[in-house]
Amino acid sequence: MLQALSWAALGTGFTFLMTTLGAAVVFFFVEEPRPQFQRTMLGFAAGVMTAASVWSLLLPAIEQSADFGVPGWLPAAAGLLLGVGFLSALDAVLPHLRRAKDMDLTRRQSTLLMAAITLHNVPEGMAVGLAFALAAEGEGMAGAAALALGIGIQNLPEGAAISLPLRQEGSSRGRAFLLGTLSGSVEPIFGILVVLVAAGVRPLMPWLLSFAAGAMLYVVVEELVPQAHSKAGTCGFVGGFLIMMILDVALG
Repeated sequence: MLQALSWAALGTGFTFLMTTLGAAVVFFFVEEPRPQFQRTMLGFAAGVMTAASVWSLLLPAIEQSADFGVPGWLPAAAGLLLGVGFLSALDAVLPHLRRAKDMDLTRRQSTLLMAAITLHNVPEGMAVGLAFALAAEGEGMAGAAALALGIGIQNLPEGAAISLPLRQEGSSRGRAFLLGTLSGSVEPIFGILVVLVAAGVRPLMPWLLSFAAGAMLYVVVEELVPQAHSKAGTCGFVGGFLIMMILDVALG
């Protein structure tokens, strides 16, 4: 058990580090990003999250469902709806952020964005933790390493997708970096927890993956796409979608 926990901590620690590196991009800006750059980054974040919802979450959820004798569409559809419902409820309980001022709208958007990406990181951390726990027992070390590498590379733009909008809304570089980093801290936490309760959690993975996908898609449609609506935002969306799609397909 100790060896499995150590390997899980190592694998999820790497993915957490990559989120931290992505969030650190805020330190390379001398001044607050301009509105056009903000729209580009919001579009980029929307593209990343859309592609990640399909290739990183929904498709794996459908594939994993077969291992438990469940129709692939069931956890994918039900989990997605639950994720949308959860983020919709979270949106509704933030009335103090529902103001007419642009700053308040941006803060509300950033709150939902961070919540969605943090939720997305939970099943990813669990997947990496399980993979390395199995690798510690002599099963699939190469696969576990590839999974951690792929998720780690994907976490780079996700960390930036949180820290940059926070910086744009007026947060200090340190605060934007800290919150971007914290979004990835759930990966080692849940990666280690899943090893401790591995037998009971595996059947829930398809549902958790789909739940995270629904949460991300809610933010994309409700918040990011309307705010990014421009040629720059469209280019950012296409770029983010292509990058995440290529990483997911190439790195499995």
